[in-house]
Amino acid sequence: MRRVRRPAVAGLFYPGGESDLAGTVDGLLAEGRAAAGPDPSPPKAVIVPHAGYIYSGATAAQAYARVAPAADRIKRVVMFGPSHRVALNGLAVPSVGAFRTPLGDVSVAKLDLTDLPQVVVADSPHAQEHSLEVQLPFLQRMLGDGFDIVPFSVGVAEPEEVAEVVDRCWGGPETLLVFSTDLSHYYPYETAQRLDAETVQQMVALTGPIDPDRACGARPVNGLLVSGTRRGLSTELYGWCNSGDTAGDRERVVGYAAIGALEQD
Repeated sequence: MRRVRRPAVAGLFYPGGESDLAGTVDGLLAEGRAAAGPDPSPPKAVIVPHAGYIYSGATAAQAYARVAPAADRIKRVVMFGPSHRVALNGLAVPSVGAFRTPLGDVSVAKLDLTDLPQVVVADSPHAQEHSLEVQLPFLQRMLGDGFDIVPFSVGVAEPEEVAEVVDRCWGGPETLLVFSTDLSHYYPYETAQRLDAETVQQMVALTGPIDPDRACGARPVNGLLVSGTRRGLSTELYGWCNSGDTAGDRERVVGYAAIGALEQD
């Protein structure tokens, strides 16, 4: 019987019941599709936030709504998120066979990356980590049961080290890359807007490195910026805001952005 990583933030960051969660995600995706308009170009990679859905779910949905037209061909989602709770050098993949949410289990695809010194197999960075978990219900409602994930928890790692892993996992049309990050943390509203505008500009221009003080997932994202520049990707900013725009006060806010990176024809 395969080992399963159980949800750590169900009922906290997102609804803990299956029907409530499905309804919430479907509603957010519907709003995202309305904002996307007809026939959006599906991205190869997305940068999405990972706060509670009341804060950043609508922003994340703007990216996933753009992915939806490619849902029938996506069979593997490679995910990169920061390790918030466990000190980590390099990138950690879990040994478990699946990640569970209230919507069911998502299988973990096995890739042999043991020749890369920056990649380790470890479950502890994933056990209580929310940065990847909150992405799964969006993927489950959008892709159904026909996809696997390759989840990387990213600790202290140089942009080129992350980019090397990104390149190894790039794949073809069957592969979507997800990079999980929030933006600035706990500044007053106007200060956060200024700082986040600068960070978003860097991400859209694929110019790094992003300072980890500006984005908690800077190290995962910096790998995309390196790889994306080499590959000549184009980018689209789908939306950005902060918690003062959604469900929080404006004294100490957290920023969020949704960005797509597209391969050129």
